[in-house]
Amino acid sequence: MGAFERYLSVWVAISMTVGIGLGKLLPGPFSALARFEYANVNFAIAILIWAMVWPMMIQVNFASLRRAGDRPKGLVITLVVNWLIKPFTMAALGVFFFKYVFAAYIPPAEADGYIAGLILLGAAPCTAMVFVWSQLTKGDPTYTLAQVSVNDAIMVFAFAPIVALLLGVTDIAVPWETLLLSVGLYVVIPLLAGIVARTLLIRMGGASMVERFTASIKPFSIIGLLATVVLLFGFQGQVILDRPLIIALIAVPILIQSYGIFVLAYGAAWAWKIPHNVAAPCAMIGTSNFFELAVAVAISLFGLTSGAALATVVGVLVEVPVMLSLVTFANRTRRHFTNQDEGIVRGK
Repeated sequence: MGAFERYLSVWVAISMTVGIGLGKLLPGPFSALARFEYANVNFAIAILIWAMVWPMMIQVNFASLRRAGDRPKGLVITLVVNWLIKPFTMAALGVFFFKYVFAAYIPPAEADGYIAGLILLGAAPCTAMVFVWSQLTKGDPTYTLAQVSVNDAIMVFAFAPIVALLLGVTDIAVPWETLLLSVGLYVVIPLLAGIVARTLLIRMGGASMVERFTASIKPFSIIGLLATVVLLFGFQGQVILDRPLIIALIAVPILIQSYGIFVLAYGAAWAWKIPHNVAAPCAMIGTSNFFELAVAVAISLFGLTSGAALATVVGVLVEVPVMLSLVTFANRTRRHFTNQDEGIVRGK
């Protein structure tokens, strides 16, 4: 890793500070960018995420994608953690902290809203950014795509029932525009662009040309990540400055959940002797969240200024620093994982 990547956490911290400062100093431009959205999907953020995701999509080998199911261990861990564990532990942590630990600091009516927001985050596993975390941990792009695709297919059917169960309500309107638009922007479009680019590169110089090209554009992916952080914190800078204590309190259960889920999934992958290039992405999917979906449902159910909406926004702010710390940990522990071929890499 180069010096820039080695100190990525430092650059992210600087970007967070710059984002908050610019959001305070230049509220007009940031408000305009924040309004550049449809169905709660911000197009400025989408473009940057697309730039981050596309290089990994170029590495996807479709000839081996159909064989992902031959080695199902990574998929099993992803699905069990995402749908049988994560939503319920997030709900339990929300009740524990906001009904008991933080009860003296938060009115009961507000506490219910924050718990609802945490539940929405817990029931919406990541779709887009996991490709970024996978790339930073040298994950197998083909298997990562398989994991995300299966996860998204289940989310279409499982998200609303799980949220309804945990919130105790029966009328959950899934924002299909947000769900479908996000999958289209973050998965389908960059995947198609990656297929085209990969085909052209192989015709020009084979697999080595693909590797050289993706290596050459990797710095732009990191720049896209930092620009995303600046925008996210710029959009919410005033909220952070106005309510720092509430932001910190909401972040506590999210942090515990994030690190706990990662340890569970990553540890299970290690115990099951899953190769690192599959283990790291499968742990990242459950740790990060599909925040666009969570924010959209929170606003539709509880309102723009609700505690639930605020909690989902805090999830957005916490995610990048947390995930980068886990990327660092995953890279440093790679040697403890088996090097056996998962049957996916390079189409074997």
